Amino acid sequence: MTQLAAPEADAPHILVVDDDKRIRALLSRFLIGEGYRVSAAASAAEATARLRDLLFDLIVLDVMMPGESGVQFAARLRNGTSPLRDAPILMLTALSETKNRVEGLEAGVDDYLAKPFEPRELALRIACILRRTRGRDASPRRPVGFGDFRFDVEKGLLMRGDQPIHLTTRERELLRLLAGGAVVSRRTLAPRAGVDAEASERSVDVEIARLRRKIDGGAHCLQTVRGQGYRLIVDGEGHNTFEHEAPP
Repeated sequence: MTQLAAPEADAPHILVVDDDKRIRALLSRFLIGEGYRVSAAASAAEATARLRDLLFDLIVLDVMMPGESGVQFAARLRNGTSPLRDAPILMLTALSETKNRVEGLEAGVDDYLAKPFEPRELALRIACILRRTRGRDASPRRPVGFGDFRFDVEKGLLMRGDQPIHLTTRERELLRLLAGGAVVSRRTLAPRAGVDAEASERSVDVEIARLRRKIDGGAHCLQTVRGQGYRLIVDGEGHNTFEHEAPP
């Protein structure tokens, strides 16, 4: 058997949560081979214990598990006080119905991958999420205001007066994309491109609706531009920082 090289000490640390021992072992070995540090858990309860002891850059989470499901675990993590409540989550599911994907997105997961899947696709999805969440922007911009809110684009911090508003990783990314004041298409806002692009773009509507509920009184600032996408009405003039794509 080929001996896998030990990951670098500063390599991203991934938590794999799946009740299937064989799947856990296969995913762990594959991801270690990709250069990641990997820990594994067989249930939501075991994952919760891991989160108390270790820091993770991303969670790969199965949706169907005995006891607390992946969706329930994601929702509890997002609504809790753990330092890892914003950790990116990639959900694995054998359920292909739209309602199941929507439940995951509403719970706060960043992306989903239907079983069976190609290991290389999993690696590409993970790399894409980590690029987004590890500060892909090379040129930080000044904070922007909208309604009663102020969003620090560089720090990803949303404030309403002196009160910080909790954002998921995905919500933070959406606000960064919209902070320039330009109309941004669903295709540009989609969490991924190329694979099931239509469903990915539809998921943006769910995520925008969730963000609107969170910003409450600022919802009128997040506008739908029919046939084009979405626009955040920021204080002062909006600069067309992001080019929007023409609708298909």
